[in-house]
Amino acid sequence: MKSIRIFAALLGGLIIGALAFNGAQAKLPAPPPKSDAEKAAEADKAAAAKAKDAADNANAQDKAVANYKKNKGIAMDTKPAAKAAKKK
Repeated sequence: MKSIRIFAALLGGLIIGALAFNGAQAKLPAPPPKSDAEKAAEADKAAAAKAKDAADNANAQDKAVANYKKNKGIAMDTKPAAKAAKKK
């Protein structure tokens, strides 16, 4: 008998929780339609952001290339070491 009461209490809690959760799911109203001016402003803002991102990417690539070219002779140049070994 005790297990039936526990099962009934758990089942009742589950049902109450499901109903409360279902009631908490509210649907938001649709946003108002945008005017042509708002659409144009949004498109201009998106285009400006895209251009800025492209410029930032180009600057980062230029910086990486300059860093590679600057350090290439130090890290990648094995010819002076080979010439020094031949002289000995």
